[in-house]
Amino acid sequence: MYLPSISEFSPFDLKRLLTTCFGQSDKLLSPCILIDLVDINLIKDLKFYSLDNFDVQKRALDHFWYPLNGGIGKDLNYSNCDLYAYKSTGGSNLDPENILMNPSGKQFGFSEDICPKYDLIFAISDYSLTAPLTAMAKTHGFRGATLHGVNDIILNSGLSVDYTLVSRQAESFRQILDMADSFTLYLECLNQTYELTIQCGNQTAQKSHGLCPPGLPDVANLPAGEVYFVPTSANGSFPFKFSDGTLARMDVAGGKICECSLLSGNQDVVTDRSTQLREDPATGIIGELGFGTQLLPFSGKDIQDEKILGTCHVATGRSDHLGGNLTPNLFKSRKNASHDDILFSPNKTPEINITKVEMSKGGTRNTIIEDFSPSDFVLNLLGSEYPVDRISSAKALPM
Repeated sequence: MYLPSISEFSPFDLKRLLTTCFGQSDKLLSPCILIDLVDINLIKDLKFYSLDNFDVQKRALDHFWYPLNGGIGKDLNYSNCDLYAYKSTGGSNLDPENILMNPSGKQFGFSEDICPKYDLIFAISDYSLTAPLTAMAKTHGFRGATLHGVNDIILNSGLSVDYTLVSRQAESFRQILDMADSFTLYLECLNQTYELTIQCGNQTAQKSHGLCPPGLPDVANLPAGEVYFVPTSANGSFPFKFSDGTLARMDVAGGKICECSLLSGNQDVVTDRSTQLREDPATGIIGELGFGTQLLPFSGKDIQDEKILGTCHVATGRSDHLGGNLTPNLFKSRKNASHDDILFSPNKTPEINITKVEMSKGGTRNTIIEDFSPSDFVLNLLGSEYPVDRISSAKALPM
């Protein structure tokens, strides 16, 4: 697997990032930044900034809010950048409460005050706001970005790249996978093998590439760099690693996880997930299959690591922000209406190996990933946007 060093990237440059992703406007644009806090009152007089933790929220101020209220904002033709906090959702892509607060302690509402007022909305948070913010953008017509989990590695690699190149790379990979019938993931864990076949129904592959030009309401997920599908069905099984390290077997039938059984670790964790699947089956629906397209170092955060070429991820739950039809109202409990990425990568799931991923397309089958590296079939098609020789050489090295 080819992983560039952090030293190969330019230092983070906010002006370059926003100009590339959102363009330069002759019109004065109004931006705001949203952060999530366990208690929104901590935004009063920026109290959270002097407390431990809140690393993501502090980076939101240091690297985005303060610069945008200085010379960079003027250079970009932005008005003053406002700051708001909303209560942490506690889960990926859950709808937030409709109450926000600014540093003066004044309260606002998403639908009444925030969405109609701003041209650009940037959510820099612990938990992803991509799905709900995308839905808001479609309704209210703004553009924006979600940058959850930002750390120093992400700032100086995944957010420091040339997104015109990232877009071209994503398109190159997208064309290889476009109109695929299905993908089969072959996995190994604890000396057992698994197969998961995900049907894509000959659909057009979509790309997350970071560019969000004027004229179309949209929300970029940054770092970007993936090709994805909203599956039509799925069958088989795969190993899953819970946050505490517990490993479980997930059995999939008819497009959703139907059973969960312990492989190693804490039985109670597996029992809780089985109960949730039984009581709210929508939580087990396979809502996405994604493949990374960028050449990046591991950051320890899914937002970047799922974008690395050679990794793939499956997601359960809501898919409306991806063009799917699984919306929060279809869950028995809205607190379960999350979109949860299941990332397979050497740094996050060393116990799980994807020995290969096969694509079925137009009556032929081709391997596209082998042991977390793009296959020779893919490398031969990627073209000049990638350093194919270096990627090919790295395939022979131990991970």
